[in-house]
Amino acid sequence: MKIVVIGGTGLIGSKTVARLRNKGHDVLAASPNNGVDTITGKGLSEALAGAQVVIDLANSPSFEDKAVLEFFETSGRNLLSAAKAAGVKHHIALSVVGTGRLPRSGYLRAKMAQEDLIRGSGIPYTIVHSTQFFEFLGAIAQSTTVGDTTTVPSAYFQPIASDDVAGFMTDVALSAPANGVIEIAGPEPIRMNDLVARFLRASNDPRKVIGSAHAQYFGTEIDDRSLVPGDNPRIGAIGFDDWFRHASPQRH
Repeated sequence: MKIVVIGGTGLIGSKTVARLRNKGHDVLAASPNNGVDTITGKGLSEALAGAQVVIDLANSPSFEDKAVLEFFETSGRNLLSAAKAAGVKHHIALSVVGTGRLPRSGYLRAKMAQEDLIRGSGIPYTIVHSTQFFEFLGAIAQSTTVGDTTTVPSAYFQPIASDDVAGFMTDVALSAPANGVIEIAGPEPIRMNDLVARFLRASNDPRKVIGSAHAQYFGTEIDDRSLVPGDNPRIGAIGFDDWFRHASPQRH
């Protein structure tokens, strides 16, 4: 089966591509670097020719409100149009747990716009809502650091390892379309400030972590329900300690 992975050279994309190829599928890892650009449309029709499944893992290079909305709307329209013309049977997109619950977040409004395009496309689809990746912990700390202190939301979240995300994306690609949303999450909910502090300690980073109900994430305040999955999510097997032991030095 031919499967096209948009963003196939990124963190999740490269791992998903490897898993699908190991299962014997014809997988194209599509990105602007190899001539497939969802913003300009360049190379899309050629890439999707003969494809049964498309997995959209592309992400905006800018998280500024206007830019991120334009990215997901333009990319989504171009990709869905090419997929429809190619007769794609299953369109899959990776999105975020909490999309739809946090309308003040420009990034999540843009993800909702992407999801709305998929739902209205007429192509059988599955939207995968994932919690945050363990690999984001360093960036969360860095983005909120002032001096030697980082102030992080005290709300619960339920992070997941990128290896587990790739495993779930592989399973979805080889399954029938859900024509709806499925949720994936890590093994346990934990307060964001507690896990960031744990991550920094394990990394021998001396920064102090302060938890605040008013600290923002994705450009908005969050509560204990904002970033955790609902009933019956698919749960990854890799917890923080196992992830940290095996993560690359780039995690910092």
